[in-house]
Parts: sequence; C-alpha cells; structure tokens
Amino acid sequence: MRLDGKVAIVTGAASGIGKRIAEVYAENGAAVAIADLNLAGAQAVADELKAKGARATAVAMDVTDEAAVIAGVAQVVKDLGGVDILISNAGIQIVNPIENYSFADWKKMQAIHVDGAFLTTRECIKQMYAAGKGGSIIYMGSVHSKEASKLKSAYVAAKHALVGLAKVVAKEGAAHGVRANVICPGFVRTPLVEKQIPEQAKELGISEADVIKNVMLKETVDGEFTTVDDVAQCALFLAAFETNALTGQSLVVSHGWFMQ
Repeated sequence: MRLDGKVAIVTGAASGIGKRIAEVYAENGAAVAIADLNLAGAQAVADELKAKGARATAVAMDVTDEAAVIAGVAQVVKDLGGVDILISNAGIQIVNPIENYSFADWKKMQAIHVDGAFLTTRECIKQMYAAGKGGSIIYMGSVHSKEASKLKSAYVAAKHALVGLAKVVAKEGAAHGVRANVICPGFVRTPLVEKQIPEQAKELGISEADVIKNVMLKETVDGEFTTVDDVAQCALFLAAFETNALTGQSLVVSHGWFMQ
C-alpha cells in the first residue's frame, strides 16, 4: 500500500489524528499539504516531514471559510502540483445536554464538520476531475457516525451527515475514478478527547476514571483506546485502494465498540 506520486491534503493536521495520517502518508511516498487553522503548527509538521525527505507544504485553512478553502486548495496545487487525496479531518467537540445546547455552538459544530467537509470536497474534486487521474476523499467520521452518546447532539448529527455526504460523492465521483469513504474511530486519546473527560465527568456527576472506563471504553472488547496509528493505517489503506470496489463505505475502527 504505497502512495508514490500522490498529493494529499490533510485538514486539521497540525496535531492528533491528522498529523499522524500526514506522517504515514509521507512515509509511504505521498507529498502532503498540512492544512490547519494553526499555521505555525502546520509549518512545524511540514518542516518535520521535509527534514525526513518528504515533499510537504503548510497551508493556513479555516475550513468554514469558503474563500480560505478555495485559496488553500489553489496554494496546494501550486506548491505540490495537484490533489489526489483529501483527508477531511478538522473537527472540534462541544458537549452539553440538548436543553442547554446553544444554537451558536450547534452552528459552529455543523460548520466545522459538515460545511468544512463540503467546501474542501468541492474544491478538491474539481482538481481531481480536471486531472483525470481519479482520487480518494476520506472523511473523519466517528463511531458517532453510527451510534449516539449523551451530551453530543451536534457532534452525532454532524458525524452522521458525513456518511450521507460520502455516499453521494461516491456515486457522483465514480465516473471520474474518485472514491469517497468514511473512517469511524472510537475514542482516540487526542487533546480533543482529553478535554472531554473532565467535561463529561462534571455533566454526568462521576469521576474522570469512570468516564474513561464506563463511558468511553465500556463497549470495547478490550477496554483500550483506539490509537492515532490505527486510524492512520486505515487512511493509508483507503487511499491506496484504487478501484470503485471500495467506495461509499464507512469503516469503524473502535476495538469492537460498534460492530456492523
């Protein structure tokens, strides 16, 4: 499973899952654009990859800003020569009971997860169609693309939406050799998840240890967190699988938390 000669854009790649995907892609021959709100962080990751011999560039990108996405994708094409793979990974989490969930927070969650996926898809797929070489679009979903949890109405709704978007892109992109799939991780101990642990403990009136054991990992087969490398290896597999036999699918990576 190699990506030699491919160019990948990874959003939210200055840290966490996105960073590890960028590293694995670079290790397997891809040129990688590190797209993130945090340009300094994105530049640091790009510099690390270049120091190891990879082609990489850093792009400041607010995925909720149409102009920023258009400009960012254009910059990647200029810097790296095209776009073959999109990893739509940028995301945040805001937890609250639905009766206390502000409309502003709801809209922010949809904007980053759903609007961001749409905008980056639209701009990247134009490049893929024009190049005529096919491509792979991978959305970072969640077990919450399949399941629900308390306090996460906006997140669950957004992650479910990505599955629907991927199915449409798979159907529209098939004639052009463009595939679309969703990776649905369980809990990965990134800064995003670390932030949730005390928040959920407070809302649920339990200890942080109980949040980890009895909420986050309760339904796994082994009580283990999914790792960033677990997710990155799945992203490598999906990007390198070059036929329409594997498109419009959602792959759950969760230590058995959700079984399809």
